[in-house]
Amino acid sequence: MEIIEKLGIATIPVIVVIVFLIVEAVKATGRIDGKWNPVIAGFSGGVLGVVAMYIMPEFPGADPLTAIAIGIVSGLAATGAHQVYKQLTKPGAHEE
Repeated sequence: MEIIEKLGIATIPVIVVIVFLIVEAVKATGRIDGKWNPVIAGFSGGVLGVVAMYIMPEFPGADPLTAIAIGIVSGLAATGAHQVYKQLTKPGAHEE
């Protein structure tokens, strides 16, 4: 548990990465329309935020509502980061 206690604010990027992997796994199944990805990301992040609040003593959210909010924002950050990467790597993205 000592390593978890040292993470502190590093739990936020952990939530982002885990949510990104969840959304990618859901996309890989091909069963759910891509328009639901932000909803899946937000919900997954909210759940992970509450879990993190209980297992990581230095998690920034001290109550369940704050933990859910932090988790949702972290989850949506995963979707946003993916979109930024996708836009920057598509052909012709750097041409004016």
